[in-house]
Amino acid sequence: MADSTIQFLRDLIAINSVNPSLVHEAAGENEIATAIAAKLRAGSVDVKIEQVVPDRANVFGVLEGKQEGRSLMWCGHMDTVGVAGMESPFDPIEKEGRIYGRGSQDMKGGLAAMIGAILDLSKNGGLPAGRLILAAVVDEEYASIGAEALVRTWKADAAVVGEPTDMKIAVGHKGFQWVEVMTEGIAAHGSRPADGRDAIVRMGRVLSRLEKLDRELQSRPPHPVHGTASLHASLIAGGRELSTYPDQCTLEMERRTIEGEAGQCALEEVQNIIRDLRREDPEFRSSARFLFSRAPYLTPADHVLPRMMESALTKKGTQPVRGGMSFWTDAGILGEAGIPSVVFGPGGAGLHSVSEYVIAEDVITCRDALIELAKEFCCGK
Repeated sequence: MADSTIQFLRDLIAINSVNPSLVHEAAGENEIATAIAAKLRAGSVDVKIEQVVPDRANVFGVLEGKQEGRSLMWCGHMDTVGVAGMESPFDPIEKEGRIYGRGSQDMKGGLAAMIGAILDLSKNGGLPAGRLILAAVVDEEYASIGAEALVRTWKADAAVVGEPTDMKIAVGHKGFQWVEVMTEGIAAHGSRPADGRDAIVRMGRVLSRLEKLDRELQSRPPHPVHGTASLHASLIAGGRELSTYPDQCTLEMERRTIEGEAGQCALEEVQNIIRDLRREDPEFRSSARFLFSRAPYLTPADHVLPRMMESALTKKGTQPVRGGMSFWTDAGILGEAGIPSVVFGPGGAGLHSVSEYVIAEDVITCRDALIELAKEFCCGK
């Protein structure tokens, strides 16, 4: 008979919860939120549902301890990225201990582990002390409006965000900044080179400098948790037709940031590149604007949560490993709101790809470690 947590993971994968802010008219989180709420209620967990925007609600499961103690939050997102190129994204297939399907690793595996853990605690005598909050949130894959809404109404002494970390206890992660760059040319017939100025070629000069900057960023001494900063060109558009010099080219780029870097360092770096190119060519026309950012995150160095997470894993026979993650998570929002957090979740591969899977055994180990963590942390030992 399949483990109940693994079976519910299969149920979650089978639900289409593609983020509608990423994919037009996608299903969203309504159905999966309903399923999670029903599962928690059936396990005698107190459920609260809070609408973030119409048809997109955060779901909270709460266990109150038998005496006073500390509060612990387990936070996971219900939405996934799109499924373009996948054959059977919502048909969970298990093969050689791996469970395949959209969201299996990112992050329905971690979410199932959290749900399984709170249900186990509820079934087996409840929480000895303190308060345990399971937060299943919307929209992490786009703008994190779910986590933003969460921190306006909920507090906890600490949190675990269940993103996939390959069982590593992540005590920090990088941030990111998005910048748009535009180069200007002069539209003209392709047969009139004296009249035209090519905006795409001019963007090529910018791209060359960005590539050089990326190499320089990655050659700097790494941060002990975050590693090195980086950047890449994400989207580019330009030109009107084959026989016309393009008068405009637009690039959207992403800069991954680490502790100690300025809040708009990416924009400053691009503006410096533009100034250098103008000095070299007075006709060069370009501009840049800041789009969006999320700051890097570090768990406070003296906080007890990482140590207790290590203890919980050790009790379950897993050698704990600390480190940092290169991707941003909702832990950044929780930490900024005063909820110290670590990121911890099962292993797997292929997140955001056409072949995504989670390791089933890791999901079970995560669940069992979270149970141990709740007992120790909430009791305040």
